Amino acid sequence: MILALIAALLLGVLSGTLTGLFPGIHINLVAFFLLTVSASLLPFFPPIALVIFIVSLSITHIFIDFIPTIFLGAPDEDTALSILPGHELLLEGNGYEAIILSVLGALIGIFLLIPLIPIFIILLQIIYSYIKRIIPIILIIIIITMIFFEKSINKKLLTLLIIILSGFLGFASLNLNLKDPLLPLLTGLFGSSSLITSITKKQTLPIQQISKLKQIIQDLKPPSLIKSILASLIASPICSFLPSLGSNQASTIGSYVIGELDRKEFLILIGIVNTLVMSLSFITLFSINKSRTGSAVAINKLIPSLTSSDLLLITIAIILSAIIAFIISIIIAKYFSKIITRISYTKLSIAILILLTFITIIFSGIIGLIIFITSTSLGIFTILTGIRRTSLMGCLLIPTILLYLF
Repeated sequence: MILALIAALLLGVLSGTLTGLFPGIHINLVAFFLLTVSASLLPFFPPIALVIFIVSLSITHIFIDFIPTIFLGAPDEDTALSILPGHELLLEGNGYEAIILSVLGALIGIFLLIPLIPIFIILLQIIYSYIKRIIPIILIIIIITMIFFEKSINKKLLTLLIIILSGFLGFASLNLNLKDPLLPLLTGLFGSSSLITSITKKQTLPIQQISKLKQIIQDLKPPSLIKSILASLIASPICSFLPSLGSNQASTIGSYVIGELDRKEFLILIGIVNTLVMSLSFITLFSINKSRTGSAVAINKLIPSLTSSDLLLITIAIILSAIIAFIISIIIAKYFSKIITRISYTKLSIAILILLTFITIIFSGIIGLIIFITSTSLGIFTILTGIRRTSLMGCLLIPTILLYLF
């Protein structure tokens, strides 16, 4: 039994590393593939072993996924916002630091999880119905705040326009019955738009600085860490148990509630939020039997009712896989940092853009390609007008508001 669990954890870490490195391969694909073949696996492995595989795969994927997101501009649905400060740091020669800050945040999120588990289990059953009612109000306030932060009337109007356009695009995408609607939507808004801008400007990557992990941590000021932690603690628990709210929405909510965050604080915030939202979704499954993420859905199919001992094993798997994934992500990020400047950044951007186009067609078809082109155009428009690109999160905020209101 113990050997089966260890093997499941290590295989999950390996699989999560692969899915994290290759754009377009989502953890849900692997989780649901495992479900389809589970009937042939269960005679040899206990259900909890398959659950541990899914947990370690999900956590590892979060860590590794920051690497293609920041270095290649190829986001997953949970890391799209990290492109914004990550790409800027990359162009300054600090792409490695951007990765480290993101995965450091992800690791902090795991350690924050431990004291949150008992609180979450006790409070969730009490507050679930109440929080669900006020979510639309919270999101509307966030949108108003996004507009208010812009200084000039012209920028306020442009921000409102971009929020509305991205919201309409998001609503349309999510209601077109596509296999993976968020892939072309978020890749266009945050990924390919940045790549095309870099290509037109003929940007070149400077030599990437590889600072020691200890130095990067020492350079972080305690107030910055506290702001990122507080922002994540405000939004992550809510977004971990309510449908249609994910890591990107949690990051947006947290950053606007806590106040303006600098680039490093924002990257740490996204890292914390990603692991907290995913991990707490497993706790939600145990507490109120609600499947908030694709991974939680797969676990619920394997074990319809989690026991306390199952939850303990899941928690141990989360912690162990996070530590291993943190080490792996540092090694891979260091390698990427050394080789990426040997390649023409313009040629690399063109190659990635072509790859993202093919991935979009494969997973989302021709309609997905149309969404990809449209969202890319809106992303470029946002960059050229100088509007905060977090305004593009209207693509998820507005559909979520409509879902809860109607």
